[in-house]
Amino acid sequence: MYPAFARNASPHRAGACALLLALVILIPSPCRADPDVHVLRYEGPITPVASEFIVDGLESAAEQNGGVFILQLDTPGGLDTDMRAIIKAMLASPLPVVVHVAPGGSRAASAGAFITVAAHVAAMAPGTNIGSASPVQMMGAGMDSTMTSKVTNDAAAYMTSLADKRGRNAEMARSFVVGAVNITAEEALAEGIIDLVVASETDLLDQLDGRRVVLEDGEVVLSVGEGRVVRHTMGWRLEFLKRLVDPNLAYLLFLLGIYGLFFELSNPGSLVPGILGAISILLALYAFHALPVDYTGVALILLGVVLLILEVKVPSFGALTLGGIAGLVLGSMMLFDAPGQWARVSLKVIIPSVIVFVGFFLLCVSLVVRGQKRPPVTGKQALVGEEGRVISVDSGEPGRGKAYLHGEVWDVVADQALAPGNHVKIIALEGRVARVERLGATPAEDPTGGV
Repeated sequence: MYPAFARNASPHRAGACALLLALVILIPSPCRADPDVHVLRYEGPITPVASEFIVDGLESAAEQNGGVFILQLDTPGGLDTDMRAIIKAMLASPLPVVVHVAPGGSRAASAGAFITVAAHVAAMAPGTNIGSASPVQMMGAGMDSTMTSKVTNDAAAYMTSLADKRGRNAEMARSFVVGAVNITAEEALAEGIIDLVVASETDLLDQLDGRRVVLEDGEVVLSVGEGRVVRHTMGWRLEFLKRLVDPNLAYLLFLLGIYGLFFELSNPGSLVPGILGAISILLALYAFHALPVDYTGVALILLGVVLLILEVKVPSFGALTLGGIAGLVLGSMMLFDAPGQWARVSLKVIIPSVIVFVGFFLLCVSLVVRGQKRPPVTGKQALVGEEGRVISVDSGEPGRGKAYLHGEVWDVVADQALAPGNHVKIIALEGRVARVERLGATPAEDPTGGV
């Protein structure tokens, strides 16, 4: 027996329902879009800022269920601890991680070579290079031959393990550390260090689509053809910190802090120089934490400053100034200890800074010396050299009398005979008596008869 609606339905309505049912069955459901492609670009040395930026980007991409994470890299190297933090995050990531050394002219040197080798897929643009991963002395700690050997062997073993894990040429990767070898993108592809040489991001996505990658949970096939590209950018806080760890800026902040503290100690209560100086010193110390600081350089700079301050207080005919200049120059050149220019203060910054710094202290010295030579302007000693006029003379002692000096009446004494109206000049003060000298003839001796 048919339902009531079927009995009452017209043949046309029944046909329409049958057609709609057939369309629903035959038309396939829409395909799910490819997962998102997360792209993060970083250019600069590997520092705590780089580590935080890249690790946070990896975690964010994983939380958003992205399909692949692409790190576009250009770095001269950096700190070992931050490099290892990035690699740990890459190895633990549930997403395939692609490192693309790009654009042309970029490099993956030192720490960048380790990061590239650790990627699931390593790619480089034409005109780029990779290598030079030998460990260097950092943080001012000198290394003897034994310690150098230990550090080098540790880094070589780490590089070898990463290459073996990713199926790369372990011997060539090891030579980056042991022999500081550096090769081009084409050579890296031929030697089995990288997987692709691609010029652009579009070419890279084309090459990645359909590629098989082995993750910790098993093998996956990358599907990025129609995926949305999500770009990770550095926020204002990390951007500020990245600029702060520039060695040139850190050096200038350090000197600026010394200036501010010197002003505050010289003029207690000024407040503004002291506050700015303290802030500058603290910012410089943060940058020093992220840079390979040689504390011998710091000590030399401080010694140079102390010598210049002593020159202000105790003139040494230039000896303290020369010592201060030598301390500043040597300390500035030794402040950061690294083979790459990324962690050194430029001479274009050192020379003008030292000139301004020393010039400031020399100006202070000249003002102090000039002040010491200037005659007193207050107190009794300021009267020495003042001129006046004799108003009366003792009858029994012609060399004694009273004179109008500097708006006051003083008892005066002179080696010559005085007479009322004589012009005199104070040459010394003896208690309440002014010793004077006569500046002209007495009225009796004046041939013109003038007073």
